[in-house]
Amino acid sequence: QVQLVESGGGLVRPGGSLRLSCAASGSIFSIHSMGWYRQAPGKQRDVVAAITSGGSISYADSVKGRFTISRDNAKNTVYLQMSSLKPEDTAVYYCYVDQYGLGRAWGQGTQVTVSS
Repeated sequence: QVQLVESGGGLVRPGGSLRLSCAASGSIFSIHSMGWYRQAPGKQRDVVAAITSGGSISYADSVKGRFTISRDNAKNTVYLQMSSLKPEDTAVYYCYVDQYGLGRAWGQGTQVTVSS
């Protein structure tokens, strides 16, 4: 099994910044990609950002220019640097890892609240 441990969520004022981390451990063999989704109350879970093992990156339009995803392949860890946060960024953020032939594993989620 794969374990994903997220950290870095919390309460921040509009315009502030947070950095999320997600470390994967356990049955890690061949990672294709890692990334982040988020789910606000009453809404579906939506993709935020993703990064492949080759370094290809994609972002949701709503976070482009404000969020930066990065990855430490040696540590099987993915990061999400969030800046210029808005109240609409409030959600539970979930990290994931996709492995070749093994599918996707999810983290437990970390709450991000943007409020004054």
